[in-house]
Amino acid sequence: MEWDRDHAVDRVEEFVATVEQEVMPVPVREIWVYGDITLGLDPIERLDIYLTKDVLLDGEGYRQEEFVEAHGIEGVGQTVRAEWAEKHPELLRATTSGHAAPERCLAAHLLGNDEPIHLEVCNASFEDNIRQRLEGAVGRNSYQQVLDPRGACLWVDGQRSETAFEKLRAGDFVFPTLPDALEMLGLEPERAQEVASAVESFRRNQQGQSVRGDVV
Repeated sequence: MEWDRDHAVDRVEEFVATVEQEVMPVPVREIWVYGDITLGLDPIERLDIYLTKDVLLDGEGYRQEEFVEAHGIEGVGQTVRAEWAEKHPELLRATTSGHAAPERCLAAHLLGNDEPIHLEVCNASFEDNIRQRLEGAVGRNSYQQVLDPRGACLWVDGQRSETAFEKLRAGDFVFPTLPDALEMLGLEPERAQEVASAVESFRRNQQGQSVRGDVV
Protein backbone atom coordinates (compact mmCIF):
# COMPACT_ATOMS: atom_id res chain seq x y z
CA MET A 1 0.00 0.00 0.00
CA GLU A 2 1.26 3.46 -0.90
CA TRP A 3 -0.16 6.97 -1.11
CA ASP A 4 0.23 9.66 -3.74
CA ARG A 5 1.86 12.78 -2.42
CA ASP A 6 -1.29 14.91 -2.19
CA HIS A 7 -3.11 12.22 -0.23
CA ALA A 8 -0.17 11.83 2.15
CA VAL A 9 -0.04 15.57 2.85
CA ASP A 10 -3.82 15.67 3.30
CA ARG A 11 -3.45 12.89 5.86
CA VAL A 12 -0.78 14.84 7.74
CA GLU A 13 -3.02 17.91 7.82
CA GLU A 14 -5.84 15.77 9.21
CA PHE A 15 -3.45 14.36 11.83
CA VAL A 16 -2.42 17.85 12.96
CA ALA A 17 -6.04 19.06 13.01
CA THR A 18 -7.01 16.18 15.28
CA VAL A 19 -4.28 17.11 17.76
CA GLU A 20 -5.37 20.75 17.60
CA GLN A 21 -9.07 20.11 18.13
CA GLU A 22 -9.36 17.07 20.38
CA VAL A 23 -8.17 16.08 23.85
CA MET A 24 -5.17 13.80 23.52
CA PRO A 25 -4.11 11.01 25.91
CA VAL A 26 -1.15 13.21 26.90
CA PRO A 27 -0.15 16.82 26.17
CA VAL A 28 1.42 17.17 22.70
CA ARG A 29 4.13 19.75 22.10
CA GLU A 30 5.51 19.17 18.59
CA ILE A 31 4.60 17.38 15.37
CA TRP A 32 7.23 16.67 12.71
CA VAL A 33 7.36 14.62 9.54
CA TYR A 34 10.56 13.10 8.21
CA GLY A 35 11.87 10.72 5.61
CA ASP A 36 10.09 10.12 2.29
CA ILE A 37 7.44 12.83 2.58
CA THR A 38 9.99 15.58 3.25
CA LEU A 39 12.13 14.44 0.32
CA GLY A 40 9.54 15.22 -2.33
CA LEU A 41 8.91 11.59 -3.25
CA ASP A 42 5.72 10.59 -5.04
CA PRO A 43 4.21 8.12 -4.27
CA ILE A 44 4.90 7.81 -0.54
CA GLU A 45 5.40 4.20 0.54
CA ARG A 46 5.30 5.02 4.25
CA LEU A 47 4.52 8.17 6.20
CA ASP A 48 6.85 8.91 9.12
CA ILE A 49 5.48 11.20 11.85
CA TYR A 50 7.32 12.31 14.99
CA LEU A 51 5.35 13.55 17.97
CA THR A 52 6.82 15.17 21.08
CA LYS A 53 4.72 14.65 24.18
CA ASP A 54 4.87 16.12 27.67
CA VAL A 55 4.45 14.20 30.91
CA LEU A 56 1.26 14.65 32.88
CA LEU A 57 1.30 17.12 35.75
CA ASP A 58 -2.43 17.00 36.50
CA GLY A 59 -2.27 14.90 39.65
CA GLU A 60 -5.05 12.57 38.47
CA GLY A 61 -3.49 9.44 39.96
CA TYR A 62 -6.35 8.93 42.41
CA ARG A 63 -8.59 7.99 39.46
CA GLN A 64 -6.64 4.91 38.41
CA GLU A 65 -8.42 2.33 40.61
CA GLU A 66 -11.67 2.66 38.71
CA PHE A 67 -9.89 2.04 35.41
CA VAL A 68 -8.08 -0.99 36.81
CA GLU A 69 -11.42 -2.42 37.87
CA ALA A 70 -13.17 -1.58 34.59
CA HIS A 71 -10.40 -2.24 32.05
CA GLY A 72 -7.55 -3.98 33.86
CA ILE A 73 -5.19 -1.12 32.99
CA GLU A 74 -3.10 0.76 35.55
CA GLY A 75 -1.65 4.26 35.29
CA VAL A 76 -4.70 6.14 34.02
CA GLY A 77 -4.40 9.63 35.46
CA GLN A 78 -0.62 9.18 35.77
CA THR A 79 0.66 8.26 32.31
CA VAL A 80 -2.47 9.14 30.30
CA ARG A 81 -5.24 11.61 31.06
CA ALA A 82 -8.24 10.29 32.97
CA GLU A 83 -10.39 12.80 31.08
CA TRP A 84 -9.33 11.23 27.79
CA ALA A 85 -9.70 7.66 29.08
CA GLU A 86 -13.24 8.34 30.28
CA LYS A 87 -14.20 9.65 26.84
CA HIS A 88 -12.34 6.97 24.85
CA PRO A 89 -12.14 3.78 26.93
CA GLU A 90 -12.07 1.72 23.72
CA LEU A 91 -8.79 3.41 22.76
CA LEU A 92 -6.94 2.57 25.97
CA ARG A 93 -3.80 0.57 25.23
CA ALA A 94 -1.36 -0.92 27.71
CA THR A 95 2.16 -2.27 27.95
CA THR A 96 2.76 -5.98 28.49
CA SER A 97 2.87 -5.22 32.23
CA GLY A 98 -0.64 -3.72 32.16
CA HIS A 99 0.21 -0.01 32.44
CA ALA A 100 -1.34 2.58 30.14
CA ALA A 101 1.08 3.22 27.23
CA PRO A 102 0.95 6.84 25.98
CA GLU A 103 2.44 6.08 22.56
CA ARG A 104 -0.03 3.24 21.93
CA CYS A 105 -2.96 5.32 23.12
CA LEU A 106 -1.90 8.14 20.81
CA ALA A 107 -1.60 5.73 17.90
CA ALA A 108 -5.06 4.29 18.64
CA HIS A 109 -6.54 7.80 18.66
CA LEU A 110 -4.68 9.28 15.71
CA LEU A 111 -4.16 6.45 13.22
CA GLY A 112 -6.65 4.49 11.17
CA ASN A 113 -6.51 0.74 10.63
CA ASP A 114 -3.62 -0.53 8.50
CA GLU A 115 -2.49 2.91 7.35
CA PRO A 116 1.13 2.93 6.11
CA ILE A 117 2.23 5.22 8.94
CA HIS A 118 5.08 4.96 11.43
CA LEU A 119 4.54 7.07 14.56
CA GLU A 120 7.48 8.00 16.78
CA VAL A 121 6.53 9.34 20.22
CA CYS A 122 9.11 10.84 22.57
CA ASN A 123 9.36 13.28 25.44
CA ALA A 124 12.27 15.03 23.67
CA SER A 125 12.05 17.28 20.64
CA PHE A 126 12.90 15.87 17.23
CA GLU A 127 16.10 17.90 16.97
CA ASP A 128 17.35 16.80 20.39
CA ASN A 129 16.43 13.17 19.88
CA ILE A 130 18.23 12.91 16.53
CA ARG A 131 21.61 13.15 18.26
CA GLN A 132 20.59 11.02 21.24
CA ARG A 133 19.39 8.20 19.00
CA LEU A 134 22.42 8.44 16.75
CA GLU A 135 24.89 8.23 19.62
CA GLY A 136 23.03 5.35 21.25
CA ALA A 137 22.54 3.36 18.06
CA VAL A 138 26.15 3.74 16.93
CA GLY A 139 27.39 2.81 20.40
CA ARG A 140 25.32 -0.40 20.30
CA ASN A 141 25.91 -1.07 16.59
CA SER A 142 22.13 -0.96 16.16
CA TYR A 143 22.20 1.28 13.13
CA GLN A 144 18.60 0.57 12.10
CA GLN A 145 17.43 2.53 15.18
CA VAL A 146 18.91 5.79 13.89
CA LEU A 147 16.31 8.51 13.29
CA ASP A 148 16.43 10.06 9.82
CA PRO A 149 17.36 13.70 10.58
CA ARG A 150 15.73 15.13 7.45
CA GLY A 151 12.56 16.37 9.10
CA ALA A 152 10.16 19.30 8.95
CA CYS A 153 8.37 20.84 11.93
CA LEU A 154 4.69 21.37 11.15
CA TRP A 155 3.22 22.25 14.54
CA VAL A 156 4.68 23.37 17.86
CA ASP A 157 3.02 24.55 21.08
CA GLY A 158 -0.34 25.00 19.38
CA GLN A 159 1.00 26.91 16.38
CA ARG A 160 0.79 25.49 12.87
CA SER A 161 3.47 26.36 10.31
CA GLU A 162 1.57 27.20 7.13
CA THR A 163 4.87 27.77 5.33
CA ALA A 164 6.04 24.28 6.20
CA PHE A 165 2.79 22.79 4.89
CA GLU A 166 3.10 24.77 1.66
CA LYS A 167 6.65 23.54 1.13
CA LEU A 168 5.64 20.00 2.03
CA ARG A 169 2.79 19.97 -0.48
CA ALA A 170 5.00 21.41 -3.22
CA GLY A 171 7.93 19.13 -2.39
CA ASP A 172 10.14 22.19 -1.92
CA PHE A 173 12.20 21.08 1.07
CA VAL A 174 15.85 20.66 0.15
CA PHE A 175 17.82 18.07 2.09
CA PRO A 176 21.15 16.32 1.58
CA THR A 177 21.43 12.58 1.07
CA LEU A 178 21.14 10.53 4.24
CA PRO A 179 24.90 9.78 4.42
CA ASP A 180 25.66 13.49 4.03
CA ALA A 181 23.10 14.39 6.69
CA LEU A 182 24.71 11.89 9.08
CA GLU A 183 28.16 13.31 8.35
CA MET A 184 26.81 16.73 9.31
CA LEU A 185 25.93 15.18 12.67
CA GLY A 186 29.52 14.11 13.19
CA LEU A 187 29.91 10.65 11.66
CA GLU A 188 32.93 9.80 9.56
CA PRO A 189 32.07 9.25 5.86
CA GLU A 190 32.51 5.46 5.92
CA ARG A 191 30.45 5.06 9.09
CA ALA A 192 27.80 7.45 7.76
CA GLN A 193 27.41 5.29 4.66
CA GLU A 194 27.09 2.10 6.76
CA VAL A 195 24.48 3.66 9.01
CA ALA A 196 22.51 5.09 6.08
CA SER A 197 22.47 1.70 4.34
CA ALA A 198 21.19 0.02 7.51
CA VAL A 199 18.45 2.65 8.01
CA GLU A 200 17.29 2.42 4.39
CA SER A 201 17.32 -1.39 4.42
CA PHE A 202 15.31 -1.47 7.64
CA ARG A 203 12.79 1.01 6.23
CA ARG A 204 12.29 -1.03 3.04
CA ASN A 205 11.37 -4.06 5.12
CA GLN A 206 8.74 -2.26 7.21
CA GLN A 207 5.11 -2.47 6.18
CA GLY A 208 1.78 -1.25 7.44
CA GLN A 209 1.38 0.65 10.66
CA SER A 210 3.80 0.85 13.58
CA VAL A 211 4.45 2.95 16.67
CA ARG A 212 7.56 3.42 18.79
CA GLY A 213 7.76 5.07 22.20
CA ASP A 214 11.03 6.60 23.30
CA VAL A 215 12.18 8.28 26.51
CA VAL A 216 15.27 10.51 26.58
